[in-house]
Amino acid sequence: MKHLICIIILSLVLFAGQQVQAQDVAVKTNLLYGVYTYTPNLGLEVGLGKRTTLDISGGYNPWNLKGSADNNKKAVHWLVEPEFRYWLCERFNGHFFGIHALGSQFNIAQHNLPMLFGKGSDKYRYEGWAVGAGVSYGYQLLLGKRWSVEFTLGVGYAQLNYDKYDCPKCGEKIESGKTKNYFGPTKAGISLIFIIK
Repeated sequence: MKHLICIIILSLVLFAGQQVQAQDVAVKTNLLYGVYTYTPNLGLEVGLGKRTTLDISGGYNPWNLKGSADNNKKAVHWLVEPEFRYWLCERFNGHFFGIHALGSQFNIAQHNLPMLFGKGSDKYRYEGWAVGAGVSYGYQLLLGKRWSVEFTLGVGYAQLNYDKYDCPKCGEKIESGKTKNYFGPTKAGISLIFIIK
């Protein structure tokens, strides 16, 4: 499944690279994702047609959160989310609908995430990967000639494959090769965008 997602992402990037000539390109950062998970993130969106774009966004969080030496609280992960968008009026302005894929690898500890790992998940550490897909709706509000703000929300499916550990650093493995099928929110964002012409 990981190989299939990589092939799809690579195909979308190659397709977009052939289609972009003198079309709009936007650089963005998802402020909601960055603040909520302390994750630096960046996105690139390219115009494909009058009402279509390809957005490729991702984030990387390599560190544990602040605390004592015994604290193992972390949301270490990388995430890539390519999305094909159809705009109702014109690209980079107004309402849009999207189809997205996602790929991630994670090492999460001491976070209460009942939708992903069940009740009491803050007492354990989870290390693994996830792949999925979904649909989204969004709205982009122009702030000026080159600046805009985007609001987006997506739902879909993700398959999580992970090992479960006791929470202390170097904790004992409790379960191995666990798979979870997740249905629910797969994308949320309030993004600041700079449009390059």
